[in-house]
Amino acid sequence: MSATRPAAVVVLAAGGGTRMKSATPKVLHTLGGRSLIGHALVAARETEPDHVVVVVGHDRDRVVEHVSVEDPMAVIADQDDTPGTGRAVECGLAVLPEDLVGTVVVTMGDTPLLSGHALRDLTAGHVATGCAATVITATLDDPTGYGRILRDDGGAVVGNVEHKDATAGQLAITEVNSGIYAFDAATLRATLPRVGNDNSQAERYLTDVLAIIHKDGGRVGAHRLDDTWQTEGVNDRVQLARLGAEYNRRIVERWMRAGVTVIDPATTWLDADVTLGVDVTIHPNTQIHGASTIGSDVAIGPDTTLTDVEIGDGATVVRTQGTLAVVGAGATVGPFAYLRAGTTVGVHGKIGAFVETKNAQLGAGAKVPHLSYVGDAEIGAGSNIGAGTIFANYDGVDKHRTTVGEHAKTGANNTFVAPVTIGDGAVTGGGTVVRRDVSPGSLAVSTGPQRNIEGWVESRRPGSAAAMAAGRRNEAGRADKGGGADQADST
Repeated sequence: MSATRPAAVVVLAAGGGTRMKSATPKVLHTLGGRSLIGHALVAARETEPDHVVVVVGHDRDRVVEHVSVEDPMAVIADQDDTPGTGRAVECGLAVLPEDLVGTVVVTMGDTPLLSGHALRDLTAGHVATGCAATVITATLDDPTGYGRILRDDGGAVVGNVEHKDATAGQLAITEVNSGIYAFDAATLRATLPRVGNDNSQAERYLTDVLAIIHKDGGRVGAHRLDDTWQTEGVNDRVQLARLGAEYNRRIVERWMRAGVTVIDPATTWLDADVTLGVDVTIHPNTQIHGASTIGSDVAIGPDTTLTDVEIGDGATVVRTQGTLAVVGAGATVGPFAYLRAGTTVGVHGKIGAFVETKNAQLGAGAKVPHLSYVGDAEIGAGSNIGAGTIFANYDGVDKHRTTVGEHAKTGANNTFVAPVTIGDGAVTGGGTVVRRDVSPGSLAVSTGPQRNIEGWVESRRPGSAAAMAAGRRNEAGRADKGGGADQADST
């Protein structure tokens, strides 16, 4: 086994997170498109351990269900009624093989910026120094709330004291315990039963293991992280937002260094699993969420929110909201478009201003340029849908589908009453309500011939501004006609 690979990673996720003041367990709150426990599991798996254990407690079933999706191979350990991180780790060890040897890493379910790289470095340093235990520490300007690292006159780590149990002198210490450790597996198993609960919280603290190991003559090491963000945990929503902003800053910066132009990083949000191609340009007030995949040379935004969307090379998406949609290469979307689940825009297709689509597939070069709703529809390659068109897909009970063939041209203000098919090359007139199939190459119209009723406004709305305006115009027209006759008679 590589020295950077732990035998097991134990993730502590049993706490209630009361300071979040939420019906949702703390570890299920999200940051950067992942739950807090999801971040912890990603970091754990990046160390390539033999085992990953998640210790659960509060709202156990919800957490277990989520973990089973995030990491199906993770083993669940239930913490019993005995409180404290020491007991939590003891419960975690109970589900691991009794003959486990090597390094056991213990990490927290609420430190979302902690990286797998940091855990690998912790493991490697722990093994290289031959320590029985190694703790990640950080030096903070404000260490309030953190346990303090205790060292002897020679600088060796001799233990830890929790903030609530610290003396005034100990509170002045700025080196803090992150709660993230590497232990020799056998030493950890032998030491945990000796941890008591003689403290202000009456809990069995994992931190007490350090003092016991030191007292027994074992060596305790400290692995100091200069990047203190990685050691910071989430306890309330203020910290969640603060860490979320820093996490996003790092993601945006990473993509900019990889060849993405971000016009305004402060108003751009990118989730952890988003993938961006080279020469993508992201305009202000844009959020890209989920597992969205953006091709090369794509322009997105401003004022755009995309979730689990796939966009092909060279496409443009402006002032758009999209979810579970696919936009083909060279296509244009927006402004003010709404792409709902199941939308596919073909290569060089177009979804224009104030268009909403749902479960709609547009072929290559197909266009819906203006002011339309396209639901449960298939539009063939090269077809153009006129402005103000409604695909009436719902009859009050069931949804039905409309199919428009290739190179069809439909007029403005059409309504397609599904289920209906408009054939290849067909044309529909403006204002048409299509209730029956239109055969290929046919013209469909449903409106009668226009009829003008002269003088209707003056007779029905006498004295109104409209009637007076019409009267003046009609009088001027009669005068013009009269003048023309006089000139003709004089020649």
